[in-house]
Amino acid sequence: MSSQPVICFGQQPCGFFPKRFLVSKIWTARRLQKEIGGEIVFFYHDCDHDPRETQTKLTHRDSGKLQSLNFAFANKIQKKYSPLFAKRVDREWQAKTVRQLPQFVSQELVELFASVAADNVADFCLEMYRGMGLLDGIRVERSGSKDFRRSAISVDDYFVDTRYEGEWVRARKMDSGFALHQGGSSFLPVEAEGNEKSMITPTRDTRLLWMQSVINCTHYVAGAGEIKYLNTSEAPEIVFVERDFIERSDEAYVGD
Repeated sequence: MSSQPVICFGQQPCGFFPKRFLVSKIWTARRLQKEIGGEIVFFYHDCDHDPRETQTKLTHRDSGKLQSLNFAFANKIQKKYSPLFAKRVDREWQAKTVRQLPQFVSQELVELFASVAADNVADFCLEMYRGMGLLDGIRVERSGSKDFRRSAISVDDYFVDTRYEGEWVRARKMDSGFALHQGGSSFLPVEAEGNEKSMITPTRDTRLLWMQSVINCTHYVAGAGEIKYLNTSEAPEIVFVERDFIERSDEAYVGD
């Protein structure tokens, strides 16, 4: 364990402008750092594949109506099953969105969005968060990093990165092999190209100890829903802190 506090929070990419609940986690971590010192680590779970995670809810500056924007995806396979680090950014979508954004955000944020050249959704979101100054002085560790995965403990319940119809997908380990979840109780069996540690990420129930085996945090800032499912007894060495309250938590943060 570190001799100084290590304050961690985790989150999937959650919109090209971050959801306000992520900003609350960042502010809570910074508050803790002022109180106890140490460093802050952002566990960036860029292996999640759910396209709903990157929905970005913005308020129209004139009408006051809330509108949801999201990335455009190359095809149905990539949209539904590819991890966020493998969902490609469509430049036509980016150019179209640049033309829409002045209705929602400041010119400074429009220019930042237009300047991002990242090739995939996870990188794009991370560049936006950094460009907004939210991650200054914060170390980022990514679940999609092969080095991170190799350093982590082995887990029995996991997803594996593999190719399917020309796209990288995230297949769940099942009793009978590997499969893509189609919804409800429906699964599509797929072949896995391998299951070495560099290709594996944990499920929600095995993620805490997997993450902790690399980061060794002393404090973990959890979201309101996250704190309810985390098995905190698995990691008695961690002080779990629920993030501070923030209004309109599911909407995008645009500097207000």
